Amino acid sequence: MEYLFVLGRILLGGYFIMSGFNHFKSLDMLAGYAQSKGVPMHKTSVILTGAMMFLGGLGILLGIYIQISVLLIAVFLFVAAFKMHQYWKVSDPMYKMGEQVNFYKNLGLLGAVLMLLAIPLPWTLSLF
Repeated sequence: MEYLFVLGRILLGGYFIMSGFNHFKSLDMLAGYAQSKGVPMHKTSVILTGAMMFLGGLGILLGIYIQISVLLIAVFLFVAAFKMHQYWKVSDPMYKMGEQVNFYKNLGLLGAVLMLLAIPLPWTLSLF
């Protein structure tokens, strides 16, 4: 079971590391998207959220600074769900469906990340 937990950390942490990296790689495109959603200081916000995901994912992957890592990811997921994926305001059915999927994906990931706080520290195969 310990190895399944480590595999889960690799997958979940890796997901957020890659998502954070993508924020830096696609900064201009994501800043334009954030601007279209009414995000203030859109470019700075994309950089900040990219750093939150990257560092939070790294913490989950390596098993370090768990509470801080989970907080970074949880804040990102909560704000992103309610600011970026407001499906209830969308009239186009296809666009609404995409926003709804992303909204509930973020809530599901938020639940999974919060459950990590219930696991006693230090985690198996953690650096600290």
